[in-house]
Amino acid sequence: MSNETNRSDGRTGVWFVGARGSVATTTVVGALAVHAGLAEHTGMVSELPEVSAARLTGIDRLVFGGHEVAEGSLAKRAEELRAGGVLPPAVVAAVAEELAAVDARVAPGVPPGSVSQRAATGRIEADLRAFRDEHELDRVIVVDVSSTEPPVADDPALNDLDRLEAALDDGGAPLPGSSAYAYAAFRAGCPYVAFTPSPGPRPPALAELAERQRLPWAGSDAKTGETLVKTVLAPMFAMRALKVRSWSSVNLLGGGDGQTLADPVNAASKTATKAHGLEEILGHRVDGPLHIDYVPDLGDWKTAWDMISFEGFLGTRMSMQFTWSGCDSALAAPLVLDLVRLVARAHERGEYGPVPELGFFFKDPAGAGGHDLSGQWDRLVEWCARDTR
Repeated sequence: MSNETNRSDGRTGVWFVGARGSVATTTVVGALAVHAGLAEHTGMVSELPEVSAARLTGIDRLVFGGHEVAEGSLAKRAEELRAGGVLPPAVVAAVAEELAAVDARVAPGVPPGSVSQRAATGRIEADLRAFRDEHELDRVIVVDVSSTEPPVADDPALNDLDRLEAALDDGGAPLPGSSAYAYAAFRAGCPYVAFTPSPGPRPPALAELAERQRLPWAGSDAKTGETLVKTVLAPMFAMRALKVRSWSSVNLLGGGDGQTLADPVNAASKTATKAHGLEEILGHRVDGPLHIDYVPDLGDWKTAWDMISFEGFLGTRMSMQFTWSGCDSALAAPLVLDLVRLVARAHERGEYGPVPELGFFFKDPAGAGGHDLSGQWDRLVEWCARDTR
């Protein structure tokens, strides 16, 4: 839905849930480096001509802050990423002062169960409003880059906003952590990016709140590696009328994300979104296991191996294999910047609810639209081109 407005040249706040994690740290260091002329825009879709046509806010107009429940600092995490080969040493040294200034804007998070959810969401909302007011920001985009949560349990209070409000008033705690942040963000008038597969704004009660507040949101679960390749290859098999019999995937990853996903309960959200679009693209059920395994030695790097068995003319059996190795933080950070700028533009335009045209970035895109990358790209470009007509 939309109600077009003119673009503002004001500043946009970026508030991270998980502000000292690998993705948030890489994003902040990257943005500071790009602004200082120390790094190129490599990996930033928002800098491509077809997307920048939307007249997106500049990197220099972004102000970073966030919540974090863990100990440490952005400088410490940046040093760990430097030691792991993720961040260039010269860049980390060059942006140290600016990074410390961002770290001073990171507020303590609210550990689950430490206070009532009404109190917790109230504090988060107050922090968001204070951040926006103190830095005279036109808007604040909340981005969830925290650890993946299990799928949401069925609770009637999550299906209706009035029932949710009553449950919170009565001291109930029906909201998953990511959804508590989405609730507080919408109450504070902030758009939201669900970068992880956690429930976030997905429950109907929260989608209803976004509609009432006339706020846009995007999600869920950004595709940065193996699933990105799947959404390119699967349409090839479909368009050549080749029958995919099975598609097996093994994912090896380290770091905090790998440790979180070592728990099968948490991994359920990730495996669901990774497999979500394949059968829709191919048009039939596909056999094949999908595994995510934690390998501490890999650190912030991940490797995926896929084995595709397919059938050609006269039933001839054939196969294809590919291996994807990459650094998750370095792949994710430019997409975070893309999504912040695009969601900010949607807010400037007066759009609200899920923005389906941003499905290009996600494994489980909210709103209408398919999963194939080329079709998603066409819809994104058309959305961006509205500003040039």
